[in-house]
Amino acid sequence: MPIIRVMENEVKQSIADSKEFPKTLQEAIVFFANPDNALNFMIEIRWPDGVITCPRCGSDRHTFISTRRTWQCKDKACKKMFTVKLGTVMEDSPIGLDKWLAAMWMICNAKNGVSSYEIHRAIGITQKSAWFLLHRIRLAMQQGSFEKMSGQIETDESFIGGKAKNMHKERRENLIKGRGAVGKAIVMGILERGDKEAGKASQIKAAVIADRSAETLQSQVRENVEVGSQVMTDEWTGYEGLSGDYVHSVINHSVKYAQDGITTNHVENFWTLFKRCIKGTYVSVEADHLQAYLDEEMFRFNERKGKDKHRFVKTAFGIEGKRLTYKQLTATEDGLGRRGNMPAFKKDAE
Repeated sequence: MPIIRVMENEVKQSIADSKEFPKTLQEAIVFFANPDNALNFMIEIRWPDGVITCPRCGSDRHTFISTRRTWQCKDKACKKMFTVKLGTVMEDSPIGLDKWLAAMWMICNAKNGVSSYEIHRAIGITQKSAWFLLHRIRLAMQQGSFEKMSGQIETDESFIGGKAKNMHKERRENLIKGRGAVGKAIVMGILERGDKEAGKASQIKAAVIADRSAETLQSQVRENVEVGSQVMTDEWTGYEGLSGDYVHSVINHSVKYAQDGITTNHVENFWTLFKRCIKGTYVSVEADHLQAYLDEEMFRFNERKGKDKHRFVKTAFGIEGKRLTYKQLTATEDGLGRRGNMPAFKKDAE
């Protein structure tokens, strides 16, 4: 593991394991209701080395204005004000840190996610603001990694989407009614099995893909899996050709679901968890936002062995260097509130 990654993990651990740090949602709400606690936590997240620098110019010359909880940069070429929110997913948000951090604790620790309506009722902001806030937190939960998976790998695709009869009228014309893949999004998951003896839990990467062609599926495998690994798939023809670089093991689902350790049950279990989230919590998911909900579920799955406080701190470290505006989030190409040709995904995800 790179030295920088090790140092970052040590900082996260030290923050979360400090004696006064909250361990439950109730403790977190009380703790961050104190403006000093919220500000000091954000300073630790933004500047873990203890040196506060201007997010715009990088200068460490500044003056803190305590009455406004802002800094004035003293660099001659800058001289601008900045807060702990600048340069993060919180930038330009009028919502206080106490509410931001409470919502962050809720979403990263809820097994089946948290709806915008629940956040709206819980922390006292509008449902529209809660929806926007949750999407920005999902952005912070993204786990981008250049490290490839190895060992025993399972991969599988699934279809996400509702029945044509539940779709918007203008979306229904060219779709087949009832069950099937037409009009649904395709998602692909690649799972690296864990090692109980080594104390390593299984990890997953998942993405929305354009189709189930060999070119698409195999490019995802090659991009994310080390050559020489064992790759387990079902009998779908799109995986034919992997055996040149991988130990390709196929399980025929029409015969059985597992044989001699060859199975895709674990990655299929992830799809069950994800669809439960959509059906039970979010109810309707716009196709253009599906990857964000996948990112959320991936984070929750990959961090499932950790404690609530550790998941929270890890999410908080993901806020920096990311920006999502409301205009970007709601941009459309067809005037229906979404891009592309996919319908909104409602309760009956297949």
